[in-house]
Formats: sequence, structure tokens, C-alpha cells
Amino acid sequence: MTIQEITTRKEDQTFDCKSIQIEPKALAVPIVAFANADGGVIAIGVSDKTRKIEGIDQHTEKLNELLRVPFDFCNPSVPVTCSYLPCTDKDGNENRILLMEIPASSSLHTNQADEAFMRVGDKSRKLTFDERVQLMYDKGERYYEDTAVYDATIDDIDMDAVADYAKLVGYGKSPLQYLRENNGFVRTNKKGEEEVSTACILLFGKYPQKFFPRARTRFIRYEGVDEKVGAEMNVIKDVTFEGTILNQVKKTIEFIETQVREHTFLGQHAQFVTKRDYPEFVIQEMTVNACCHRAYNIKGTEIQIKMFDDRLVFESPGKLPGQVKPNNIRHTHFSRNPKIAAFLKAYHFVKEFGEGFDRICREQEANGANVPSFRTDEFILKITVPKVAENVQKQDGNVTENGGKVAENQNKVAEKVAENHSKVTEKLKEKAAALGETLTANRIKILELMIEDPYISRADLAKNVGISETSIYRNIEAMRGKYLRRVGPDKGGFWEIII
Repeated sequence: MTIQEITTRKEDQTFDCKSIQIEPKALAVPIVAFANADGGVIAIGVSDKTRKIEGIDQHTEKLNELLRVPFDFCNPSVPVTCSYLPCTDKDGNENRILLMEIPASSSLHTNQADEAFMRVGDKSRKLTFDERVQLMYDKGERYYEDTAVYDATIDDIDMDAVADYAKLVGYGKSPLQYLRENNGFVRTNKKGEEEVSTACILLFGKYPQKFFPRARTRFIRYEGVDEKVGAEMNVIKDVTFEGTILNQVKKTIEFIETQVREHTFLGQHAQFVTKRDYPEFVIQEMTVNACCHRAYNIKGTEIQIKMFDDRLVFESPGKLPGQVKPNNIRHTHFSRNPKIAAFLKAYHFVKEFGEGFDRICREQEANGANVPSFRTDEFILKITVPKVAENVQKQDGNVTENGGKVAENQNKVAEKVAENHSKVTEKLKEKAAALGETLTANRIKILELMIEDPYISRADLAKNVGISETSIYRNIEAMRGKYLRRVGPDKGGFWEIII
């Protein structure tokens, strides 16, 4: 950052100027606000009103007080990085400006008066009690799924569902013992009364909507590309799924699959190719993410999945949690509801934590579509998944549904897919070399077929590779855990390549 940038840049979400005369307790406010938000830089020694350069060198005692603020006036302390920028002050003397770089924090910070602030635009806004609690949920300092559900009792729990899950995770005692001994699902309060947690009701409740009426998933299909209301309302499907989270996930995915179209066309090398509007994995992972990571303490609305002619939009209560941002979501993991996430992972709906969204992007890119985009409206996170381009509609090679030429669009997507597959294949070969192994031609072919179609059966693998199903099985077992893994059951699951 240069002197010119400091004197001309407007104060904003990540930048602020302060006079060297600022009181330590006053400086704690923007430090805490930046730490609780996206981080930022404070330039000290520049008047925030006139932008005149005061400098800091003539105020040694004051400077030392301000340097202690992140430790003495912030709770917990904020790990600020300080640096000095040479300058010429307003009186023409050589001087310096102090730059305090505040990182975004995974903790909630307060000042000495136990007040929490959040940077919003160019202001450090004091948080209300409810906003402060919400920030603690978002940062993972507290989990709403652990809170006790008022008036819920053991009688509200479906013990058969608990028994199924206990068996799945290898727990040998009774269902009630499982709830009392694991994850705080059922615990005893200071009065000696048993309390049932939010996660317990959402995962095992006989009717979770009795306590959380909007903890449900709603699918809406629109005709066209716009959401219209009133006399022009264009809703053609409107279905709501309730029950436990597991039931919602299963039923929602099943129903969306009935709304997804497939297009079969004559592709390269005179082979018929089938393309879907949206890859199966993308639908599954986006639905699971919406149910797994929504903010259940926001009770005024449900998850809404909206299908338009050109996109799917997943709307889930709550913002991106923790340190997850649109620019790092592909490789950053944070679970707003870790117990719910662990439950869905046991049922193979969640893969390795933190890998799902990167796989969504890769699936979209491999099919010639853009990756999902994000925006937050108030307290609703909206993720838009673009539809895979419709490459062909007619075998005679004239035009597609959207008016483009079949051959041109088809080649573009085919080139993108081929390029992506080639990169993955090369990485697999490099991995084998690092392990001191060599992938045979048959094994490379098997992996390439799985890249093209993660849902391919062993029978189809045998047919395409030209070996028996028994040989396919032996090759798969030899590569399992190193180059590929099975996600989900034998029937209905899919292959995932490990690179």
C-alpha cells in the first residue's frame, strides 16, 4: 500500500484511517470489527476526517499504547501484523505511518466492555445480542444443533430410526443409550431433567416440523427464465418435502431427478452420447449441502430449490459460514452443523469433508458449463447452478434448441471434456509413478470410463474394455483406495477418482 493509495482510497469494508491521537479503547472498535468480518487494514497517522498525514514518530508514548490495543483491549486478543510506511507529513518532515493488518478471525472478538462489532461497509457496527449469537454460530464457536428443543421429550424420537443409525455406525447398546452417550443428543440439565437437542429432533424426530415448522425443503419449477408473480405467475411445479433430514434429502433428490432431462445425440466417432441438464452428482451434493449446512436457527423460511429453463437456484437460510468465501469455497471446509454432517456421511450422502464443492465445479466444467455462482440476500444464501449446454437436439446436424449449430457446440464441449479427462489421466499416471507402480492399459481405460461416467456399471466396463466382469472386479479391487473409491451403495452409488 502506498501513501497515495492511503490518502485517496475511501474507507470501506477492509480499510480505515485513524489519527495518531485516537484513544486506545476507540481503536479497539475497528480492530474487533475487522477481525469479526473479512479482515482489513488500519492506517494510523492519517486523519480520517481531513486525510492529512500526521505521522507517528513524534508521538512515541501514544504509539506504544496503540500497539498494545490488540492485546489489552480486545478479547480474545487479535493477531495483528504491524508495519511502517515512510512518508512526508503535513509539515514537510520525514515521518512514518503505522499499518495494522487485521486478519479475518475464526473467533468472535469483543472490546474491553464486552461489546462485539462487525465491519459493514465503511462503518464498525455494534452487534445486537441476536446478531452476536448468530456470528458465534457462523464461526463455529457455538452450534445451534446442540441447543435443547423446548418441550421436546424422548417420546418425540423415532427409536427405530435411532436403531438403524446405531447399527450403521456399529453401536451395540440400545437406541436410548446411544442418544444418551453420543453427541449430546439427549442430556440431563442442572435440574435433573432430560433435554433433547436440535440435531436429535432433526435427525431422529417422529415429526421434526412440530418443533421446526420451516425445517423442510421446497422444490419450485418455473416456466421460462424469470420468477413471476401475480397474474403472470409461471410456477408449474411446487412440492414440499418434510420429515427428518435424511428423508428430505432422499425424497428431494428423487423428485429433482424426475425433472431433469437427458439428451442423446450422435457424438464423435459415430457413438451416441447422452447428456443431462445437470450431472447427478451436482444435484445430490447441492441438495445435501443445502440441508446439511443451513442455519436452522433462522426459522422464517425453508430451503427452496428453484428450477428455471436455464438454471437451478438453491436458496438456504444462512450466509456462507466461518472462513468460507466464494473465492475459497472449492478448497475450504467448515460445517455449520457437524453432527448432521457426520450423520449424512455415515449414509454416504457426504463424501470426504471439504471435497464436495470442488467436485461440483469439476463436474460442471467437464460438461462445458460454468461453475456455480453465489450471492446473499439478507440472510439467505443463493447458489445458482447453470444448466449444461444443450449440445444437440437433432441427428441431422442442423440446429440445437437454442439455435446454435450442433457440430460447433458439440465440438466445444467435447474438447473441454477431453481436455479435463486428459489432465486427470496424466495425474493418475504421475501418482502411480510416485507409488512405484505402473497402471496397465486396461486399468487406465477403466479409470477413463469412470471419469466419463461415474455411474457406469461393471457390465458396461467389461463391454467397453473388452475383458470379463471378473477381470473388471479384480482390477477395481487392486485400484480401490489408491486411485478410486466407491461413494454410496453398489446400487445407486458412483465411482470417484482419487488424484
